[in-house]
Amino acid sequence: MKDALNTRTKHVAENIRKIREYRNYTQEYLAAKLCISQNAYSKIELGYTKITVDRLLHIAEILDTDPYQLIGIKIPVTV
Repeated sequence: MKDALNTRTKHVAENIRKIREYRNYTQEYLAAKLCISQNAYSKIELGYTKITVDRLLHIAEILDTDPYQLIGIKIPVTV
């Protein structure tokens, strides 16, 4: 169970990094927007730091993406 949770945490961290790089944002830029050090932000992307829902939502807002995309959940499209 703990291994599955660690894998999901790493997956979220990887998604954050990929979207940050896609947007051509630096770690320094995101760290400044989050009011944390670049080192602290780097630990988020490496999956060393578990983030709160508030932090996840803030990161999604900065990256101009849906939080669901960061956690890898696909939402069905309703017509």
